[in-house]
Amino acid sequence: MCHQTHFMKLENTPTLPIPLTFPKKTRETSNNQGSPQVHVQTPHCENSMDEVRATSAWVASRSSHVVVDPSGIEKVVNTIESIPKVEWDFEGIHYFDNGPLTVQYLFVLDALNFCFWPDKDLNYDNLASGLKAALQNDKSAFDADRLQKYTGPQLRELFNWPRPLPLEDERVRLLHEVGIELERNFDGKASNLVEQCGKSAVNLVALVARHFPGFRDHSVYKGRQVFLYKRAQIFAADLWGAFRGQGYGEFKDISSLTIMADYIVPAVLQQLGILKFSPTLTSTIETSGEIGPGTEEEVELRACSIHAVEKMRELISVKSGRQVLSVELDLWLWASGVQCESLKHHRTLSIYY
Repeated sequence: MCHQTHFMKLENTPTLPIPLTFPKKTRETSNNQGSPQVHVQTPHCENSMDEVRATSAWVASRSSHVVVDPSGIEKVVNTIESIPKVEWDFEGIHYFDNGPLTVQYLFVLDALNFCFWPDKDLNYDNLASGLKAALQNDKSAFDADRLQKYTGPQLRELFNWPRPLPLEDERVRLLHEVGIELERNFDGKASNLVEQCGKSAVNLVALVARHFPGFRDHSVYKGRQVFLYKRAQIFAADLWGAFRGQGYGEFKDISSLTIMADYIVPAVLQQLGILKFSPTLTSTIETSGEIGPGTEEEVELRACSIHAVEKMRELISVKSGRQVLSVELDLWLWASGVQCESLKHHRTLSIYY
């Protein structure tokens, strides 16, 4: 669901109670899987989202650089009258043909949907519209055998970008990984991957993370493995939005998804008073300093954002009796944030958001 970078747009987005200033949203995560103290596992279908919620709450209970403020959550929730409906592809930048090729497009899109900020002119729209044009020009552009062969210059040409992309070698590697694994286990088609999930977004996230290492959005925090799964969740949310909850986008448990923790949502939550940053972290963000992937600060920014929005969701339900999806809150926060071009977000070089 890109949002948040990508793909959806809100109708009648309400004005948040605090003036916000923000750039375009992307997402990137940290992965620190080499710690000898932690046994890293691939997710089980039944608990991938439980792991995201539980480990994010664990981080939030021990964090020092980022703190979730319950009073801030209550203040914001009291101002919310309704969460706007989400409309997929409001701007017309995505490919959609209501069939398997759309699923292939979205999987390739979400494999590449990370780390735009090092190039100030590059954003998610360039990626989405460029891949759309490539597929319109050549319906076989994302066939599994071709994904395995793309080079950096060919990838740039694919979406008409004049210079090397941020983390270009990683983007090429991930394309190859997608092509190889789709061919090996899914007859080359992302639609077959989706059909194996049994209309469960939770299962889909777990299947993607199990089969495609580039989607394994894990970190290690104070000796414990933390699960975030930003891009795997965005793939499920994109399908749900694109297909309007039908066909390839029908998930009986779409409510199980959390927000997709990236750059913009933590900054928005901080502006709203829901998150509090330490003076050191605030200074690093304000001066555009980089925060290393897998550092305590970076993991706390993302995990505390997930936990805070889960608490928002719970409070909205208690106060209004209405069930709100985390994916809807995620997009609402992001859409509010990108209206403000001066928002300062954290900067982390990562393939995850």
